[in-house]
Amino acid sequence: MNKPGFPPSGVRGLPLSYKKIQPLIISGKNFSKWLGYFGLGIGVLLLLVSMQMFINIQQLLTKDNPRKTGYDFISISKTITNENMGKDNTFTNADLDNLKKLPQVQGIAPLVPNQFRVRATAGDLIPFSTDLFLESINNNFIDTVPPSFTWQPGQTVVPIIFSSDFLEIYNVFAPAQDLPQLSPKTISSVNIVLECSGSNGSQTFKGNIVALSDRINSLLVPETFMKWGNLHFSGDTTVHASRIYIKTKDANDPQLISYLDQQNYHLNKDKIKFSRIKNILQNIVSTLGVFGILVIVLALMLFSFYLQLMIARSKDNLRLLLTLGYSPQWLANSVAKTWLPVYLFIIIAALIITEILHILFLQLSFVSAANLSPVLNWSVWLLAIVLFVLTLFINLKLVKNELSKIE
Repeated sequence: MNKPGFPPSGVRGLPLSYKKIQPLIISGKNFSKWLGYFGLGIGVLLLLVSMQMFINIQQLLTKDNPRKTGYDFISISKTITNENMGKDNTFTNADLDNLKKLPQVQGIAPLVPNQFRVRATAGDLIPFSTDLFLESINNNFIDTVPPSFTWQPGQTVVPIIFSSDFLEIYNVFAPAQDLPQLSPKTISSVNIVLECSGSNGSQTFKGNIVALSDRINSLLVPETFMKWGNLHFSGDTTVHASRIYIKTKDANDPQLISYLDQQNYHLNKDKIKFSRIKNILQNIVSTLGVFGILVIVLALMLFSFYLQLMIARSKDNLRLLLTLGYSPQWLANSVAKTWLPVYLFIIIAALIITEILHILFLQLSFVSAANLSPVLNWSVWLLAIVLFVLTLFINLKLVKNELSKIE
């Protein structure tokens, strides 16, 4: 009984290995073969490099945008133009409902302003008096909320969370106005007198700065005080929010940024400054990846032409081998395996060059402090293995198709 892949038993002198019959396969010109190797190598390299650079960009921008709670909080307001000046540019309930429907948004909170007049003085320590604006927001959106940040009707002391940016601005212009500069600890000891007034009367409160906020540029008071003040002094309970904060997993999400731009919303530029850079870099890397795929496809097409020419030149010899009893499957596998070392060399060389480029990327000044791993990402290794297996499979299919034409 004949064994698969070998000539019939009893026929002597026939080779039992492909190495012995390989001279019967006429390869013809090698130019197209080496051009195909070169094209395949360039395509694989571009694809692996683009994959690793894409991952590097993702990790780099994530590390450069740290979040204390795992969420980003973005300040949003409506853009003021010459056309909408003087109009109502506050957020409506419909605006808030549309934002809540976005899958990228985990929460929304309006910054509620005071609808009554507030005048502040700082006593003898700081001879300073000015009209003041106050705002309130849900405590879950404030980065620093001390236990003392509460207020109930009847209390004469109003806790205030002061913006760190405002304190920095004050310390810049204070010397020019013969005012003392204040440290974060000292500002809590400043006695602030709040003179609140409206159409329904007036009342004086003592303001006490209990914390500083790095997230919200405002003077925040408890929501209970703002609701009571708007109702008590002006009789207005309607929320007129010109600014809101949204809670999201990623402030640089392209779809979220695109939607906000379409609605003509003004965003906190510090929070989304990486989004523009990330989109540009990812588009460039994605284009390189697509170009790499195109080069690989063209290289495989060139291989198919080379195989057609090789098998056409060896048609008579191959028909003789098939007549003698060699299995078409064995012949196809044997011919395809001759390219295995070359494909393996191309993949390994592409991985080595990708690793070198990755290490050079890590040496850049703006990347060196990001603590990225010097080892290629596991997805790059997986992609290399997939490309190797896929190339062998396609090569085998091409050989089988060509051999089937001469049976």
